[in-house]
Amino acid sequence: MLKIFFILVAWCILFALSWPLAILVIVFTPLAWLITLPFLILAFVLRGAWALIKGILLAPAYLLGWRPNTI
Repeated sequence: MLKIFFILVAWCILFALSWPLAILVIVFTPLAWLITLPFLILAFVLRGAWALIKGILLAPAYLLGWRPNTI
């Protein structure tokens, strides 16, 4: 919640100093999010695939009683 407040205050300061730049920030922020969205989805899929491969490869060890070191 505090992060959102700081972003809002920073945007208000930017608006007071240079309103055209502040309007560009409002317009281009969702566009930047849309551009990065496929990469976020790819990261999510790769993380899940890696967890699946790890689970398949370590399943025999787990069944034999091996536990990873947790420090």
